[in-house]
Amino acid sequence: MSGAGVTDVTVPLGRRVHVRVPATSANLGPGFDTLGLALNVHDELDVEATASGVTVEVAGIGAADTEHAVPTDETNLVARAILHVFDRVGVEAPGLALTATNSIPHGRGMGSSGAAIVSGVLAAKGLLEGIVEVTDDDVLRYATELEGHPDNVAPAIFGGLTIAWVDQSGPRHKQLAVHRGVSLLVAVPEATMSTKLARSLQPEAVPHADAVFNLSRSALLVAALTQSPELLLDATEDRLHQSYRASAMPQTSELVEQLRAAGHAAVVSGAGPSVLVLAADPAARLEAATIVENRPEGWTARLLAVDIRGGTVERIPTSAAAQPGSGSF
Repeated sequence: MSGAGVTDVTVPLGRRVHVRVPATSANLGPGFDTLGLALNVHDELDVEATASGVTVEVAGIGAADTEHAVPTDETNLVARAILHVFDRVGVEAPGLALTATNSIPHGRGMGSSGAAIVSGVLAAKGLLEGIVEVTDDDVLRYATELEGHPDNVAPAIFGGLTIAWVDQSGPRHKQLAVHRGVSLLVAVPEATMSTKLARSLQPEAVPHADAVFNLSRSALLVAALTQSPELLLDATEDRLHQSYRASAMPQTSELVEQLRAAGHAAVVSGAGPSVLVLAADPAARLEAATIVENRPEGWTARLLAVDIRGGTVERIPTSAAAQPGSGSF
């Protein structure tokens, strides 16, 4: 990022950007707080720089008068992310008019909060085009500052399968291509789950044997997803987090156990309560979908694909906008 500390430049009024960000599934079983996968379900966002104030209109998930309605002022998570970036680069933020069209379920372990944060950071990047350069590394850094850890935001930004870690320079990632033989299914329940609650159930320490177990499975999972899908069932075994959270979402735990007993690589998606199935072929995915749909609790089986593009931001030319252009990851 260049231009930190700039205070004498402003975003032209009327400048508009369009953002599209995928859902994600984090952990993938053994890769706790490290592995993440982008899914082809998207939230979309239009932002216009205005004279003052923050307004938010929401369609779809999170709309007004719905169960999970989101704030429509500056406390909205997307708006907070935009303002965070402007604060970090030292540019006074304009007023903001946000229009969001959301398809990612909230509270289901599909990265809705991470997608909202990434949407805001990318929107800020687009609004600041030609004023301050916000690099790919900056986008990951700012998003991680708000999310707390990079495993969900990295795939939302870059797409595909990502390995995320943090070193002395900050959050980092490696993007990998998923083997074309891997088919995805996400089983979505009617119930929701608080990520904060799920994390509170984690112990401060785990047995050495469990740590070694997960290290081996995490390494194997990278190989299974990129080269050898036939290893997915073994590769998705976990001893670090799913069993500790089972009491908070027993139906999720039961479904994971049932799917795995039938030979399907099923894991808790993110913090849950959704279940992700990594199938080695389309036929196996359909078999898993039948199991999901026959459960008595009312699960929805969603046949999805890996989103390989990640988040994108495009400048929308308007008569008021200066130097219209576009950009994406």
